[in-house]
Amino acid sequence: MKLTFFDFFQLTKMRLALSVVFSSLAGYLLAAETISFVSILLLFFGGYFMVGASNTFNQLIERDKDGLMERTLNRPLPKNRVNISQAIFIAILLTILGVVFLYFLNIKTALFGATSIFLYVVIYTPLKRITPLSVFVGAIPGAIPYMLGWVAYTGSFGIEPGILFLFQFFWQFPHFWALAWMFDDDYKKAGFMMLPTGKKDKASAFQIIFYSLWTVLISLLPMTRYTGQLNLSLLGGFFVLVCGIIMLIFAFNLMKNKSIIAAKNLMYTSIFYLTSVQIIYILDKYLTN
Repeated sequence: MKLTFFDFFQLTKMRLALSVVFSSLAGYLLAAETISFVSILLLFFGGYFMVGASNTFNQLIERDKDGLMERTLNRPLPKNRVNISQAIFIAILLTILGVVFLYFLNIKTALFGATSIFLYVVIYTPLKRITPLSVFVGAIPGAIPYMLGWVAYTGSFGIEPGILFLFQFFWQFPHFWALAWMFDDDYKKAGFMMLPTGKKDKASAFQIIFYSLWTVLISLLPMTRYTGQLNLSLLGGFFVLVCGIIMLIFAFNLMKNKSIIAAKNLMYTSIFYLTSVQIIYILDKYLTN
């Protein structure tokens, strides 16, 4: 069975993988005093391979479930465009390549990358069918890439990558629960429990607001100057706060309307928010220092 580039990109979820890689590169740029083109390439490809491996393993495990949901039934495995042996080979190969590429940066980066795959594939994926708490586990590998970039440059874990981790960890909840709200009926067909209460109700919407608020507060911590080398100027903090307020407005709108459209708007706004904050952090570092 011939593997096409389209099928490979679907297995590795190219758009998601590239957004994750962007987070890693953003973390690297925040830490870097001098930028190494070789390190950037290692982080880019190592990060893509690790995310691609996680996504391929995930689709292998959930291939039968994917065939039950409209948004996933056209993936390569449910449609038999890729067989199981091919997918296993790709997942293992990408894991090895990812670990090796990240190891060339430093061993801690490789270990964090490997931990991310383990948590996503071995713990998060099976838990999705058991409890909504799976989202909390899934938020850990989802938050690792941002701090991974910092560790890739420094070779150490401290308060700075810790803040980056916490920021992206809490961001996962409003983003993913908005997505889960949009596709709640689809998820239920496959037996996945993704929303915090299992329902598209006020309690779930409240938790989305709660975690959105914590995300915004954590994003402003570098303004305190108690976050090591990760700092944010007053002007940078102002723009970060504006972005946070925009996301909170859409989160409150979801609580008010409880509609799929409101969830979709929040989901896209959360992506805009994360990307904007990462860019503001970078610009603030290089323009104010």
